[in-house]
Amino acid sequence: MEGKKLIEKYTVESDGVTAGVAIWNVLSENVPVYDLTMPEIGPATEAVMGEVIDELCKVFPLEIEDVRDPKKLEAIKQGMLTHTKEAVKKMLPNLEEEKVTMISGIMLHRMIGLGFIELILADNNIEELAVNAAHLPVHVYHKKYGWCQTTKSLGSEEETLNFSSQIGRKVGREINSLHPIMDAHLITGDRVASTLFPITTAGNTITIRRFSRNPWTIVHLISPEYHTLSVEMAALLWLALQYELNILVAGGTASGKTSILNAISILTPPSHRIISIEDTREITLPKELSNNWVPMTTRNANPEGQGEVSMLDLMVSSLRMRPDRIIVGEVRRREQAETLFEAMHTGHSVYTTLHADTVEQVKRRLVEAPMSIPKTELEALHLILVQFRDRRKGSRRTLEMAEVLRGGKDYLETNLLFRWHPRDDKFEKVNASIRLFEDLNLHTGMTGQEILHDIKEKQAILEWMLAQNIKDIGDVGKVMRIYYKDKTPLLEAVKNKKPLPS
Repeated sequence: MEGKKLIEKYTVESDGVTAGVAIWNVLSENVPVYDLTMPEIGPATEAVMGEVIDELCKVFPLEIEDVRDPKKLEAIKQGMLTHTKEAVKKMLPNLEEEKVTMISGIMLHRMIGLGFIELILADNNIEELAVNAAHLPVHVYHKKYGWCQTTKSLGSEEETLNFSSQIGRKVGREINSLHPIMDAHLITGDRVASTLFPITTAGNTITIRRFSRNPWTIVHLISPEYHTLSVEMAALLWLALQYELNILVAGGTASGKTSILNAISILTPPSHRIISIEDTREITLPKELSNNWVPMTTRNANPEGQGEVSMLDLMVSSLRMRPDRIIVGEVRRREQAETLFEAMHTGHSVYTTLHADTVEQVKRRLVEAPMSIPKTELEALHLILVQFRDRRKGSRRTLEMAEVLRGGKDYLETNLLFRWHPRDDKFEKVNASIRLFEDLNLHTGMTGQEILHDIKEKQAILEWMLAQNIKDIGDVGKVMRIYYKDKTPLLEAVKNKKPLPS
């Protein structure tokens, strides 16, 4: 079609409802178009659906407590689905089972969901969804294509308000003319920010940051498709993580800080106890690590200003839980940074993120006010990664990787290990490691040659995983379990370039 080129096509499914997604490059639009094709429903079926919905509202009256309890809500949802299917079969006896399921799912989305938005949120490629006003197309942030304009919009400002109120009720938050701004953290991990007119002058808004159900692994990040960092950089990170060195990931908004943090956390030995601390639940670990993992999230104060649980509260509490590893979503304040570096000095392995665009900015943010962390404290940190997001291309890269050096100088000294060059999109090895090799030799007895051999071995495993298409979080978790328990069969498979024996 003239002026319109198809980029990608696939399907999404939610509660038995399947919809088509087509990504188009349209000359007349500034961003790609996310075309969501819903199942077609005729007027007669719509009338039946209206009757069934009216009946269900009487049979399943929802109380606030039911909405806030995820188990109760899921039980009600399943009851509604069963009742809906029976009602549809009774009124439309000749309808195929597949269509009965589809119609029932659509009704469920309309009654206790967010309508067509449920299908967009079921797309694992979507990171963010934005309703900028009811009359404007809904926008989504796609993992591959960045911001896209959808072919859908909400019917009215009232519908936007209803959706915001429905989201708020699930977590005990409210949005109205007196409280026109709502920030809600859902039990699913999704984060929602809503505003009302006239605070946002174009209309009511909803922004949903979607919690990744199947996050990127280190194998995704080294693949040609993403090319976020090189295999050698990934192997060095794996080595640092295996031997409990402290890592800080920096970068701007949406640069992939949490993605890198999550990806390297998956490389943790399964025998270690992990505590993760976040404002919004984003970290996801495989089954092999979940039995001794305690995920913790902050809590906002209620409308009366009571019941707040801060990041600092959780960090202090985590130190009493005998963790081997502490993952902190993001450090923002001085008290948090002080507690974090105190944890490093007391023998805990810590991984966190910080807003900064270069290694030098990281140093300035930590050393200067308001954080003002002493240099002697900062030397507990081993590695700094800086993530970069190219908004024009929609790509993410590890811009710099540096190690923190110890020494008698009165300023924090770093050694730049790797740097990304945007012109040719390649990663350059700048300097050989000093601190990492010294610390590993001190604590493990490994010689420089043995450390280099370990890195090469890890590189070979990562390249083998990429060749075998072992990318999923569950599959990577299984490989890590084998590696740490008995890596002999794994190395044999890598050497022969064959799959692992069953």
